[in-house]
Amino acid sequence: MLPLFSLLVHYLPLALGHYDICKSWVTSDDGPSWEYYACQPKPMVMKEYAIIKVDPPGITCGDPAEYFCTHENPYLCSDECDASTPDLAHPPSHMVDKDEEGMATYWQSVTWKRYPEPLVANITLSWNKTIELTDDIVVTFEYGRPTAMMLEKSLDYGRTWHPYQYYADDCIEAFGMTPKKVVNLMASNVTRVLCTEDYSRWAGSKKEKNVLFEVRERFAIFAGPDLRKMENLYTRMESAKGLKDFFTFTDLRLRLLRPALGGTYVQRDNLRKYFYAISNIEVTARCKCNLHSNACNFREGALQCECEHNTTGQDCGRCKKSFRNRSWRSGSYTPIPHGSPNACAASGSALGNCECYGHSSRCSFIDFLNVVTCVSCKHNTRGQHCQHCRLGFYRNVSAELDDENVCIQCNCNQQGSEHERCNETGDCVCRPGATGTKCDECYLGYHWRQGCHPNVCDDELLICQNGGTCHQGQRCICPSGFKGALCQDAKCDSTHRNCDSASSTMVISVLLLVCTLLLSLEGI
Repeated sequence: MLPLFSLLVHYLPLALGHYDICKSWVTSDDGPSWEYYACQPKPMVMKEYAIIKVDPPGITCGDPAEYFCTHENPYLCSDECDASTPDLAHPPSHMVDKDEEGMATYWQSVTWKRYPEPLVANITLSWNKTIELTDDIVVTFEYGRPTAMMLEKSLDYGRTWHPYQYYADDCIEAFGMTPKKVVNLMASNVTRVLCTEDYSRWAGSKKEKNVLFEVRERFAIFAGPDLRKMENLYTRMESAKGLKDFFTFTDLRLRLLRPALGGTYVQRDNLRKYFYAISNIEVTARCKCNLHSNACNFREGALQCECEHNTTGQDCGRCKKSFRNRSWRSGSYTPIPHGSPNACAASGSALGNCECYGHSSRCSFIDFLNVVTCVSCKHNTRGQHCQHCRLGFYRNVSAELDDENVCIQCNCNQQGSEHERCNETGDCVCRPGATGTKCDECYLGYHWRQGCHPNVCDDELLICQNGGTCHQGQRCICPSGFKGALCQDAKCDSTHRNCDSASSTMVISVLLLVCTLLLSLEGI
């Protein structure tokens, strides 16, 4: 019960003032209409959506295989890293995978065998999407935390990088910076880049593993130590220059500059105990949707905001084509508690109260359902907001929802497909034997004749008999003297005397009958 309570205490404050409703249907003296609110998605565990990269090339251990030691037993070097053996490999994917209960998997670097040349590793996590931190970043190291490292972020998909925080056992020696703690920051310098010594001093590899980038403590400067006053944080997000951007990025990069030394100087006689090993990188954040969406889904290989307020784009960063009567603006957290949606306005008044993505000019209110729906959707669309495609059409993923060409005809082959409908990628449902996106091709062993039909024979002459050859899988071409669908019957005519037994019996019976008649005539 206690762990559950702790979990609630940890995450409940982040859910308060969540801005989880984008709009509601309200009725006033002027009639029914949408009322819009600022909204944002819920926090997510982001590591499963990250693309992870490690450089320089060859920094990951195992190619070639090598043995390494641990600080607990520095001269018992029986552990092995071998990329060719799954149980001994430590690839980058192990930093973001799900560990089995009681067994941690981890990425590991090569050992410091080239000392005094620096052992440097860069670990980059990319999301192809702007995200906003909602909790601490936690990096879990195995076999000791680095004595020098830095965390960087990018706001432009890795083109430029900015320091987020420095970590060292001696900040002045490593970076020329005076060590400072986040807890000592104030509202006026909450976005200051620090160097901390809290996570780099040797404490025993089995005792202390985590390195943090403290987000909650920075939030607490405005929201209080228990984060119960999130409205104060949201208000400050709007007024303090750079505060919102400080917690925003598209990519993160860890620069590992010096490994754990075990509390001593580098011992040159045993360099195999110096390396990096990371078992987990936890990033809890939400998709940045500019307060125009409360949902974010993984589609087409990237996270995408499900935009509201007549906005569109991966981050809801522009107005839809039919709603550009005013310039695009991000939503605002203020005034509390619903904020300002700053919704894009329609070019005309006909669509001002309903979203039809430009495929309808009329809306209808269904009273008993308390919903508004678009009427007579055009451009092969359907649905409450003309957001779906008619049967026989599928979504054009390269077009926005307000594009006239948003729905593409399936064009399923009528003879090869079960029906004219297709799935969301345009693939039709094929009849037995048919294949292809439009069901206009046949599987091996079938031939096309107003649809796909099983082959009568094959090119390997395994079905055609008596030397017959297969023609396009549809029929056997028989040699002289044989007939039938599979050339299984012998011919019997004036040039071919090799008749079957039934034909021979009939001929003999006819001859006997003729002889009997002749003898009868002679006796007359």
